[in-house]
Amino acid sequence: MDHHPANNSLSSTTTNSVSGFYNLLTQELNNLNNQSHNTSNNNNLMSLNFLQQILSSLQLANSQLTILVQKLHLPTGDKWLDEYMDESSRLWEACHLLKSGLSSIETYVSTANNILSALDNTPQHFNPAMSRQVIRAISICQRETVGLEEDNRVLMETRIQPLLSLCDLNENVPMDSKFNGFGGFRGVLHAMRRVSSLLLLILLNGLVFCWPELFNFDHHHHGDEGSEGFMVSMSRLRQRVGTIIMEQYNNHTIILHEFLESKSAMEELKGELERIVEFDEVVDDDDDDDEDHHYMIIEERIDRLRRGFGLLRNGVESIIGQLDDFFDEIVEGRKKLLDMCSSHHHHHHHHK
Repeated sequence: MDHHPANNSLSSTTTNSVSGFYNLLTQELNNLNNQSHNTSNNNNLMSLNFLQQILSSLQLANSQLTILVQKLHLPTGDKWLDEYMDESSRLWEACHLLKSGLSSIETYVSTANNILSALDNTPQHFNPAMSRQVIRAISICQRETVGLEEDNRVLMETRIQPLLSLCDLNENVPMDSKFNGFGGFRGVLHAMRRVSSLLLLILLNGLVFCWPELFNFDHHHHGDEGSEGFMVSMSRLRQRVGTIIMEQYNNHTIILHEFLESKSAMEELKGELERIVEFDEVVDDDDDDDEDHHYMIIEERIDRLRRGFGLLRNGVESIIGQLDDFFDEIVEGRKKLLDMCSSHHHHHHHHK
């Protein structure tokens, strides 16, 4: 499902210029918009697959921004470098917080291993004692989700919210001379800051903790300069995701699709096993067909639970891998620009 290979050919040719960078942002946002409309079921939008695409777009924008700076030959020792550094360290910090939120989901998944191993030890037919053991493992895992939601709420409130409010998504900035500073680079940085704030918000809301207030915003933007194409696309994506977040938030605070799936798979299996514990003594020998049917249902529930936790585990692992790559890219980009500036510096001295 990765939508980047197709773009790379285009982006490498267009990002030599400021307008190329705006086009790239607009195109990425439009891709995400289309992706969000292809999802048959709203709940599935907040799934690991879509969130990985959001992260890929963030990675692409960051790497293209770094390439653009090198092409623009900006004056050394200027404020633009500080502004680039501020933006990249904010990205770095937000992604670290994202990673800490994900590590609590990893803990939850490892608690689920106790359920799976209790299931592996059960004979073909569940007796009440076995059922009780599995029910206990499920209850422990369910308690873990309560702790997880609380930890992630605290993370969102104390660390993430202050970080994201540094960049007010509602701010309406006239694209005037202030942004033509540094050959248009200041405008590009501003666009990057806005787009990355939105993408980070989607990631944090989808993976860590749902915070719908952050999505209440003003849809109006003024001016129709070319550089504002990305604003229209941004506003569309924001509305689309905001609506889904509001719908989901009515029931849950962690709205990641695969997480909710695993929770409901546990709940279902627990219900079936509780029936065994409750009614086992009453089951009559003549009810063999009934009993077989019940065990078939239990097998299906177990499959669903294994599948659910498998998808969650793999998805979280791969998104953590993607974040680790992104940390390297951010550090690499900072180093490139610092090296570039210090080497320019030496050239100037030689010419004196």
